[in-house]
This record gives sequence, structure tokens and C-alpha cells, in this order.
Amino acid sequence: MQQNSRWHALETADNVAFAACSHILNAADTAIAERGKFKLVLAGGSTPEKVYRLLAESKADWANWVIYYGDERCLPADHQDRNSLMASQVLLDKVAIPANQIYTMPAELGPEVGADRYQLAVSKAGLFDMVLLGIGEDGHTASLFPGHQHPQDELVHAVYNSPKPPPERISISAKALGNTRELIFLITGANKQDAVQQWRSGADLPVAAIVPENPIDIYIDNDAYKP
Repeated sequence: MQQNSRWHALETADNVAFAACSHILNAADTAIAERGKFKLVLAGGSTPEKVYRLLAESKADWANWVIYYGDERCLPADHQDRNSLMASQVLLDKVAIPANQIYTMPAELGPEVGADRYQLAVSKAGLFDMVLLGIGEDGHTASLFPGHQHPQDELVHAVYNSPKPPPERISISAKALGNTRELIFLITGANKQDAVQQWRSGADLPVAAIVPENPIDIYIDNDAYKP
């Protein structure tokens, strides 16, 4: 794994959420002060959901936030398992981010068409300010799974045969996810211990393929972390 990673081991998942929320808000203030916008890539899952609920209660310069998604499931736009629905319900519907600054993946159109259309948004975004990611029990991140091969030059991949349902998804590529000023991993739960240990020992996992220029920050609870 990246040598200059910073591990923040905290007691509970709630502690992880509070620390990550604070980090995100500080990064947003800096980005907006320096560049006028804060371009943030959201992750799905229960740990990010805790963070989003805290963000929704925070004061921020929401008008200058720009939202993207790291991956999405190819399901109807209003399906309860969509990352975008969760993010909307707990954060985006509660704060004043302009609708035209929220780039939802059109995954309901299917992997190929959805990925092709989202390439344009990612291309225009250029360097992200912050990317949020998690890690699965198998070492996947976003919808980049072990054993899957994708064209190296793509910004967004059409994903088939996901080992987790649904089988069809869209994911920003490892290369594009690494094109960010800051990368934060949010990891909680004892079921992540094995994947984290493999990652730290240098295993060839999708999570290890995302290597930004700057150090990565890993916020992890004691259940997931074994020093």
C-alpha cells in the first residue's frame, strides 16, 4: 500500500464519522477559499451514511459544493439500494447544493450507456478536491472488484458480473479516483479486518490500485484495525 498513508484509528464507528466529517468540512473551506468550489466524490455504504448525516447538520458554504459519485448500481433511479438515493435522503435533500452541481450517475440506463455519459462529467471535473471510499470484505472499493479487468484509459467503467448484487454497475476508474487532492477511506466493522490486513501487507487488491499523489487518510475503527 501507499507508503505515505495516514492511519487514524478511532474507538468506534461514530468516532470515525465525527472525525471524517470534520476533515471534510475543513477541506471544503480550504478548497472554496482557494479555488471557489469543492468537488467531492461520494461513497455508498453505512459508514459514509453516518458521515453524511453529520454533514447535513453542519454549516457549510453549500452553494459551492459540487457532488459526484464513485460508483452506482444499475437499478431504477428511485430504488432503495441506489447510492444516490441514500445520499439524497440523508444529505443532499437537506442542504442547499444547487441541483446542477450534483452529478448523479445515470446507472438506470445500463452499464455501457451510463458509464459513457458519466465519462463527460468526470472529464470536465478534472482534479477532484476529495474522494471518499470504503473497502469491502474482498478488498474491493467503489465497484472495482478483484479479478475484474478494465481498459486502463477509461475514466468510468461499465461493470458486469459483480460478486455482490446487483451484477451490473458503473464505477469511476482507479486512475480517475486517484486524480484528487485528498483521498479518505472510511472503514468500520470487524468484517473488514482481513481485507485491511491484506491491503497493509501489499496484496494485489483493487483498493491498492488507487494511488493519488498526496498521502491518503484512513479513518478506521478499532473493530476493523489490527495494528
